[in-house]
Amino acid sequence: MIFSALAIFSLLPALDATYMLAKAKLAQVLIERSWGQSGKQPWPWADTSPVARLTIPRLALDAFVLDGATGSSLAFGPGLVNGSSDPGAAGVSMIAAHRDTHFKALEGIQNKDIINIQGSDRQWHRYRVVSIGIADSRVDSIQPQDDQSRLILTTCYPFDALTAGGPLRFVVEAELLKS
Repeated sequence: MIFSALAIFSLLPALDATYMLAKAKLAQVLIERSWGQSGKQPWPWADTSPVARLTIPRLALDAFVLDGATGSSLAFGPGLVNGSSDPGAAGVSMIAAHRDTHFKALEGIQNKDIINIQGSDRQWHRYRVVSIGIADSRVDSIQPQDDQSRLILTTCYPFDALTAGGPLRFVVEAELLKS
């Protein structure tokens, strides 16, 4: 009896992780459907809607970006940080996502990789990675070095941390390529 209880208890973290991954993948299917319907809410009780589509071909990353980077929206997909510029527009577009679901692929990103992002205007914009770094949220601010159109992708770091929510952030900065 005790052995059975311990076996079940030891499976709980694996079941929780499986649930989180399944929820993230299903949410992206529903979000993709709503993106095709001009960015409507992906489900009736959603407090967000899709505002962009992000792809990094070399990493096989393809995700729909939600409006806002709140805890509730990040459970379902990457979020466009409030106050950010629209992708392709002047200024900085900052997108955040969880390190163990939608931005897990960023672990393999390299300088000069191409990032494609389709904004709410349905136009595709191409960015090239210009820097990759680690920031400590307790002392650093994530800001581009100039006023050009930039895309910043950020997630918690390290990717294999046992607990979520530490102070370190993995930061990818990319510059807009002229069409």
